[in-house]
Amino acid sequence: MNHSIVRLMTANDRAAVVELLADADPWKRLGYQAKDWDSYFTPLPQGRDSFVVEQDGRVAGIAVVRQKFLLGDYLELLGVAGWARGKGLGGQLLTHAEEAVFARVKNLFACVSDFNDQGRKFYKKQGYQEIGPMPDFLIPGSAEILLRKTAGPVREKSQ
Repeated sequence: MNHSIVRLMTANDRAAVVELLADADPWKRLGYQAKDWDSYFTPLPQGRDSFVVEQDGRVAGIAVVRQKFLLGDYLELLGVAGWARGKGLGGQLLTHAEEAVFARVKNLFACVSDFNDQGRKFYKKQGYQEIGPMPDFLIPGSAEILLRKTAGPVREKSQ
């Protein structure tokens, strides 16, 4: 039986998280390497919520949320290990992060690379709207697409 849990990331998870990100697209295509991820996670990202999903005791994915971005929060990173894809773990991880976010704010933003068809389908299925492209944002000739999921307007309409 497959057993998975989502919990806060600890320093003990660093090596597993760096390994799963270093070996995965879209980050490889965007030029990120293990040393980049190692410096990102050393120390653990400050002022952010970092969650991991574990499958049978093995770290299978990572989500990092930065608070206070455009009247909401920003999903800075979401990644699932190649061996763990297609099992619903990314959705489980994202749902957990969203529950934390929507308890305090109305919007969660994310970005996805324009060439990342699998990622774009995933976010659409999870209820995210594509707001628009930011051309040449990370690498030349490619756009990052800003995404938003919302729990409703920030302000109530005045009478």
